[in-house]
Amino acid sequence: MRTQLNNGREYELEAQYGLPEKLPQDEQVLWQGTSDIWRTAKDVFFIRPIIFYFVFLVMYRIYEGIALEHSLLTISISAAWMLALSVVCIGLVYCLAYLAATATVYTVTNRRIVMRIGIALTLSFNLPYKEIINADFKEKKDGYGNIPLRISPDTKISYFHLWPHARPFCINNPEPMLRNIANVKEVATIIANAWAIENQVSLVQATAKSPMSSPDRVKSSLGVGLSKDLSLT
Repeated sequence: MRTQLNNGREYELEAQYGLPEKLPQDEQVLWQGTSDIWRTAKDVFFIRPIIFYFVFLVMYRIYEGIALEHSLLTISISAAWMLALSVVCIGLVYCLAYLAATATVYTVTNRRIVMRIGIALTLSFNLPYKEIINADFKEKKDGYGNIPLRISPDTKISYFHLWPHARPFCINNPEPMLRNIANVKEVATIIANAWAIENQVSLVQATAKSPMSSPDRVKSSLGVGLSKDLSLT
């Protein structure tokens, strides 16, 4: 799959785009991508309820002016101020989503998954396949989706350091998550194949040894089950 190039200036001093250091010669980038901006605004920062809230405030301001029999000019000015403040607030939320999404780079190599995240403070998380116990994916109709990764208990990562790139509500045992990425099924297949090769496990054998994830838990799975045999779900 085609990788994304570093076209920005903020991270131009990186040894390799999206990575804390240059990869060894025997390691190759299989895929790179980032979070979708609108889906980040919608799923992480809940921009749609915020929009509805401010629309309600504007409509209520108009209704209140009519109920109190204010002049048309007074109502218009009052509504215009409320609308302007609403646009500013919604714009700030969208800017947060934009910064969170564009600062994120997910890198899948033949050895590991690297997550470069953070707006003000940039953090990089290296997740070798040998430390990944389970991986699910949930695909939406448009091909976007999430890939949460269950990692070894010996790998300690704070939920708050990962947020919003963590599976929701998994606070005690945080699961890093590739969030709102395009072509999620293709990416899941790349991860499954790379994981199996790195751990010298056949995907067919892994599926036979380990049950699939519950359909109630995820809509789809990577096609293999993951237990301590290390097979991917």
